[in-house]
Order: sequence, then structure tokens, then C-alpha cells
Amino acid sequence: MAKRILAPLDTRENSDAIVPVLAGLARGSGSTVRLLRVFPLPERVVGPHGRTIAYADQEMARLETEGLGDLHRIEAELHGLPVETVVRFGDPVEEILHESDAFDADLIALTASDRGLRRALGRGVAERVVRKAPVPTLVLNV
Repeated sequence: MAKRILAPLDTRENSDAIVPVLAGLARGSGSTVRLLRVFPLPERVVGPHGRTIAYADQEMARLETEGLGDLHRIEAELHGLPVETVVRFGDPVEEILHESDAFDADLIALTASDRGLRRALGRGVAERVVRKAPVPTLVLNV
């Protein structure tokens, strides 16, 4: 049984559909769940007249606060389970794999879009994680 479950979540509609599955897995095996949100590296925000509105570090702080807020709302749905929350910046696949290693995850649980357009454009994040992950990966198609 997985004792350490990493759950990368994003802003896609139905991304949190994995939460009930996580709850069942974690309760059944006494697992710790780490919720992860990955943002792309931000650049400075420039206004309409070319003036800097926010520097990259300010934008990172704003996104981290936003991401932690989202994750804490999901954490509330996992009431009674040990849950950790982490926000990272960079390439989603690389950051998920890095966090999996840092957390010493036994399982990565995430959602994937089942839309034909994504298939036509190339591999999604979930498929690339499955191919590269050194631990079992559970993918819920939504």
C-alpha cells in the first residue's frame, strides 16, 4: 500500500475529481497526501504603457498565495487525513517528478483530460509523468 501519495492538481475543470479517490486510498492505507500545484515561471507584468506593474518575484509570491489557497480548499475535503501542500514553479512534468523524489512518494495520483484535441496536439502532462515516473502512477481520465 502507498504510504506517501503525491497529488498534482491544476486549474483545469474537474482536476480535483481525483480527491475522492485520494481520500479512499489514503484512509485505507493510513497514507500522507501531498497536494502539489505547479505554475510556469512568471515574468514581470508590464502595463499598457510599458511600465512594470509587478516583478517576477512579486508575481511568484502572488501565484504561490493563490495556489496555496486552492490547495487548502481541497485539503479541507480530505478532513482527518495528514495532508501537506506545496507550490512549485517550472515545467509541470519535471516539477512533479522532482516533488515525487523529494517527498519519497509511493504513488502519484493525477487527472488527465480525455479530449481529442489534446491527443491531436501531443502528449499531455499525465502521460509524460506516467512514462517518466519511477513510482506507480494512478491517472483518472476526466
